[in-house]
Amino acid sequence: MTALTRLAATIAERRDAADPDGSYTAALLAKGPEKTAEKFGEEAVEAVIEAVRGDPARLTSEAADVLYHLLVMCAARGVALDDIEAELARREGTSGHAEKAARPR
Repeated sequence: MTALTRLAATIAERRDAADPDGSYTAALLAKGPEKTAEKFGEEAVEAVIEAVRGDPARLTSEAADVLYHLLVMCAARGVALDDIEAELARREGTSGHAEKAARPR
């Protein structure tokens, strides 16, 4: 089991059973999908800033925050890491240009 898989499992567990007063994840999820999306956006911007600055350690830290908040946002809408992995597997071996061109507009 990878750290990402363990993180996704922890988020799902806290979504379903944790007290928002004792869990940041549960508190964030209790605020609703819109708030989780807002937090994801904030973290993504911070990662972009660190990518531009060129500090690998800071980018690594911000990228970890982005992945955490992405999984929380997805959990808020019932999308599991397994769903994301299945979509990535479906796209494997397909050119990025071809995959993008095949998307419905």
